[in-house]
Amino acid sequence: MHSVELLPDEATDRAVRDVWRRLADEGLPSQAAHRHPTNRPHLTLATADALSAGVHARLRQTFAGLPVPLRLGGLLRFSGRTQVLAWAVQPDDVLVHLQETVWRVVREAPRSGRPNPLLDPVRWVPHITLGRGRDTAWAVPDDRLLPARADGTAAATGLWTEARYYDSVTRTTGRLGPGPKP
Repeated sequence: MHSVELLPDEATDRAVRDVWRRLADEGLPSQAAHRHPTNRPHLTLATADALSAGVHARLRQTFAGLPVPLRLGGLLRFSGRTQVLAWAVQPDDVLVHLQETVWRVVREAPRSGRPNPLLDPVRWVPHITLGRGRDTAWAVPDDRLLPARADGTAAATGLWTEARYYDSVTRTTGRLGPGPKP
């Protein structure tokens, strides 16, 4: 499986990793425990069974406009086979259009496989995963985990500066957009 992801600027990356650390310090499941070198804060835009060289080229063109604005809100909790705690991404028109474009490029590609229905633009809930676990309940208030701003909200702003793909079989990444190598 290949995923197409946006990566945040350094300050936002540090803020997310700080929340990962806070979760770990609370004894809760956290992405901080995932030690693989490819693990970093990201926003998944689409997934595919395979991404051909032609798809890579189209995606590089799509990501030529990076960076784009990033805004984080409060915590999200997803239930299912695995429980997920995430930091909500508040999408603007630019991000919504970018995700729709990436979804279309990947979906229309030969050998992309069946698209993940949760990433369909009409169902997509943009977020950065903070922790995952089975039978886990994160009964922690937002303000104990997320950095507070002067106005008392937990929102954070920054930029989506890079795009990459992640190959879950080889556990490798490759750059698709501007920025330093992942």
